[in-house]
Amino acid sequence: MGEKLVELRNITKSFGNVCALNQVSMYVSEAEIVGLIGDNGAGKSTLIKVLSGVHAPDSGEIYVRGEKVDGWSVTKAQAAGIETVYQDRALAVQQTIAHNIFMGREISRLLGFIRLKKQHAEAERLMREMGFTSKVFTPTRSSPRCRAASARVSRSPGRCTSTPTWSFWTSRQRRSRSPRSYKVFNFIRAARAKGSSVIFISHNIYHAYDVSDRFIILDRGTVVMDTPKSEVPTAEHLVEDLQVIARTGRRPTADTSARDPGVGGPAS
Repeated sequence: MGEKLVELRNITKSFGNVCALNQVSMYVSEAEIVGLIGDNGAGKSTLIKVLSGVHAPDSGEIYVRGEKVDGWSVTKAQAAGIETVYQDRALAVQQTIAHNIFMGREISRLLGFIRLKKQHAEAERLMREMGFTSKVFTPTRSSPRCRAASARVSRSPGRCTSTPTWSFWTSRQRRSRSPRSYKVFNFIRAARAKGSSVIFISHNIYHAYDVSDRFIILDRGTVVMDTPKSEVPTAEHLVEDLQVIARTGRRPTADTSARDPGVGGPAS
């Protein structure tokens, strides 16, 4: 992996009496896909919102390419090249694909007039790259939100993208590796090939295992596991480790591993 693009050190964030993040430290390196995994309430969404500047941390430090950044915000996160596809995809459902891709980043002339033809041409190119193979979908059609969100991120100059997988799959697709899911995998790998990094957020361990280079597991607001894929032989091993974490709140050891005889196998 390359140098660290962004690093969070000892990040804490609470909402009233609820501590969502407790001394969380993590980093994302250049051209790396990080699988961020954890149960509901583990702190994944809060962590991403801190990373993208939506939430200011109560304490802790944020570094971009080794330089500490004070007053972290959405503006500073975007300036650092961090883009996010949120769970609800944060798009205008009734607007066109082109409008959603360029919303807030319109291509304009010197006097501020929007260059619609240029935007439509660029949207057309991005759509074909993202797998809009059918000519039924054009830049002026209303937006299939998952791919429009991906095209919006793809068009940005961002170097680090966070994306939740449930933005891309129906419930049936989550249970299998469908051709559509492979298109998303290809988009993520293509981003890495161009030097960008991706934080891949998923409840589906098999999807996360397929595409990630490294895994970070959150449990109750704490990072309990940060390991390269080379140390996790199969997705089933990762499932078993998650079982131990859910039961103990700690990283698996030789004494607690679900792979020990008598403890039980992976979840179905």
